[in-house]
Amino acid sequence: MTARCSWAKRAIATGLCVLMPSAWSQELDIQPIRPKGIFIERPYVPARIPPVRLSNSLRVGDLLRGGNLYLTAHNAVALAVEDNIDIEVARYNPILLAWRLERSQAGGALPGVPNGASQANTTTSGQGVLGSQQSAGVNGGNNGVVRATGNATVTQIGPVTQTLDPTIQESTTFSHKSIPQSNATQSVAQVLVQNARNYLGAYQEGFVTGGAITVTYRDSYLRENSPTDVLNPSVAPSLAFGFTHNLLNGFGAAVGGRNITIARMNLNTSDLAFRTQVARTVSAVLNSYYSFVGDLEDLKAKQNALDTAGKFLSETQRRLELGSVAQLDVFTAQNQLAIAKEAAINSQAALDQQEVQLKNLISRTGLGDPAIAAAHIVPLDRITIPATDDLPPAKELVQRALANRPDLLSEEAGLKTSEISALGTRNGLLPTVQVQGSRSSSGLAGVPHVTRTGTADPRFVGGIGTGLEQLFAQNFPTESVGGGGRFTLNNRQAQADFGIDQLSLRQSQLTAAKDANQIQVDVMNAVVAIGQARSRYDAATQSRILQEKLYDAEQKKFTAGESTTYNVTQQLRDLNNATATELSALVTWKLARINIDQTTGATLEANQISIPEAKAGKLPEASVLPANLR
Repeated sequence: MTARCSWAKRAIATGLCVLMPSAWSQELDIQPIRPKGIFIERPYVPARIPPVRLSNSLRVGDLLRGGNLYLTAHNAVALAVEDNIDIEVARYNPILLAWRLERSQAGGALPGVPNGASQANTTTSGQGVLGSQQSAGVNGGNNGVVRATGNATVTQIGPVTQTLDPTIQESTTFSHKSIPQSNATQSVAQVLVQNARNYLGAYQEGFVTGGAITVTYRDSYLRENSPTDVLNPSVAPSLAFGFTHNLLNGFGAAVGGRNITIARMNLNTSDLAFRTQVARTVSAVLNSYYSFVGDLEDLKAKQNALDTAGKFLSETQRRLELGSVAQLDVFTAQNQLAIAKEAAINSQAALDQQEVQLKNLISRTGLGDPAIAAAHIVPLDRITIPATDDLPPAKELVQRALANRPDLLSEEAGLKTSEISALGTRNGLLPTVQVQGSRSSSGLAGVPHVTRTGTADPRFVGGIGTGLEQLFAQNFPTESVGGGGRFTLNNRQAQADFGIDQLSLRQSQLTAAKDANQIQVDVMNAVVAIGQARSRYDAATQSRILQEKLYDAEQKKFTAGESTTYNVTQQLRDLNNATATELSALVTWKLARINIDQTTGATLEANQISIPEAKAGKLPEASVLPANLR
């Protein structure tokens, strides 16, 4: 009854330490949650990015019993796929690439480059005293006109893609100005007082082909104290349409959309990078697991050797009391016991270090979780060598590796993106030639006044309705079309950028070819390593069997008084060394078998791991302990 209560308490503690935080972590998704709402508000609300998941999955709790973590190799792999922090980091890469694709689809300059925007606080040409002076090219002193503009120079290799997201700009300015007049001939006022309202609305959109359009509406209201104005107050609306397009540098959808194409390709191949990380982690877990199994078997062998050395020391001391051996023989047996004890201590230390490494690979918290930190790993699988390796021909293995290795496929995809990126530096060699055109229409209306110079034209009498009627009737149109170019003598910067880009591409192509050749070498070496490991194991097994027979024979001779303590201890050392060599060869073979799966790109298939499940961080198959451990 007490044992059952103690087990129940441990189960509850394990649940509190592991299961509850784990359940919370698994309910969260790392996918950003986009804002909802009306289309006008939605673009200006940030997406909600979930916090990182730092707790382990429920699978850990399923495998903890009585302070032990019972693991098969498959369970260790499943834990790593769900909880390994390197894989969790890699899960963010496809999401990042999706956002980078969206950023590329917006066009524009490099991230972080500011844009300038003008404000609508200028006086319309021809409106009022200052507008008349502006039209005539006369500056009547401090006229108070402010032109707030900004400009940014973008340094980027290759043409900069137009801003593809449409932009709507609106600005309104209310102003009151008092302007002393050094020459009051036109204003007939020593101080010109103006009340103005200026409105600006603009729509701009770029195109991936290298052009852009702009539609601008302006409206200016002006009231001033000059008695010479024939319209006061007055309104002056205007509507302008303009376009510009590159003809050489920056021309074409292939050039303008190259960043979008690259971002889309990177997103499409993001599974390859994720697959590489998962395969690398799974291989590391299997290597660590079976190294731990080997270290555990080695510790058992060392402890057995320690027990044997202790028993032999007791036997030697008994014989010393009977006078059949000398004191030197006791010293020899004691030395062998000390050597065996040191070997057991070193084996235990290696086992503990391997256990820490394995825990770190299969846990998101590492040793930060008290339940995992205190648990001892109990491996349920053992290393067994089949009668034959049953490997396909080396040529077939090489073909599999070239077709399946995700790192090689990622490298090939990288070459394609580099070739697309090179379109920018190639196009950047061309001079800048643009064509542009615009059409605008203006209106003017106001309250008429009789002055010494006359009165207003009846066409301009009225309010904003009259001005808009003139505007849309195209009574006062302005049209322009033109073009221009900029030609750089020598063009050394663009030539150098293109040369550097192409030479870097050639280096990458050679590196890819080298890596493909290295894969063939790695596959051949992996095949040789498996054969060599099997041969070493077979030889080590035969040597261990022979040493067991020699030690047994020497022990019998010693019992019969026909051998010495030195000869027995020497045979015991040889047996211990032969056992250690056999275990080492056994682990080496298993690691070589894991390595050939990794080398040929078959790690995930060999361990039944699918990429969608790994991305989700949850494998459907539950981990069930054997019936005697439940």
